[in-house]
Amino acid sequence: MVTDTVTDSALCSRKRLLYNNAFFEGRTVGKDKTEAEIMSKEVVKNGVKYYVEEKKAYNFVKRVFDFSFALIFVILFFWLFLGVALAIKIDDGGSVFYVCNRVGLFGREFKFYKFRSMKPNADEIFESIKDQNETSGELFKIKDDPRITRVGKFLRKTSLDELPQFFNIIKGDISFVGPRSPLPREVENYTDYSMQRLSVIGGLTCYWQISGRSDIDFNGMVKLDCKYIEERSILTDLKILFLTLPAVIKGDGAY
Repeated sequence: MVTDTVTDSALCSRKRLLYNNAFFEGRTVGKDKTEAEIMSKEVVKNGVKYYVEEKKAYNFVKRVFDFSFALIFVILFFWLFLGVALAIKIDDGGSVFYVCNRVGLFGREFKFYKFRSMKPNADEIFESIKDQNETSGELFKIKDDPRITRVGKFLRKTSLDELPQFFNIIKGDISFVGPRSPLPREVENYTDYSMQRLSVIGGLTCYWQISGRSDIDFNGMVKLDCKYIEERSILTDLKILFLTLPAVIKGDGAY
């Protein structure tokens, strides 16, 4: 993790989070946010300070909702999982799933599942294209990524490559709604401010996904995630879920 060059104290990092949210929402933050109120939300995990309001009732309802609906979806649409798996296998004969480590709540790593949309030697190809990044910050995105297979382009455009994440939801690794779970190599370069993304459980969709996805740079994604952290509630989650389907159909920023 990189030390934040703009804010070198935990309190300033928290205030920066608050003021960035305020800027994004077009409002102002007054002096009502006292130091005691800010520091009362401090949670220390593995030596990292997070600032997040504990919402026990919300977290319980969220977990019940996640487990129930993810399980029902997998049972009802298991045929879709099989269809996608068959298409991947026919395309190049490689493995159906792509499994990697992602970083979740408070920095805990877990196995993250996706349908494979890239060529088997994608990691080798990455070394030759890593200087062609078309976005800023810790994300790596290029529109004509040579690592992506023919079937993979369709899966990414329709977000069908993310279907196996329903198993992550059932396991409790992620939620339906929450910040995108980053790769360990991305987190290595996070600032104190960026680390606040990990103060809540990650998710399948969030403000970033319904606001343009890869068309938004890393700093924009962090601001949106911090906005969600401050606003999170059952109503907010339902609103994001409701807006996710139109965003998937439209396909903006999906590549």
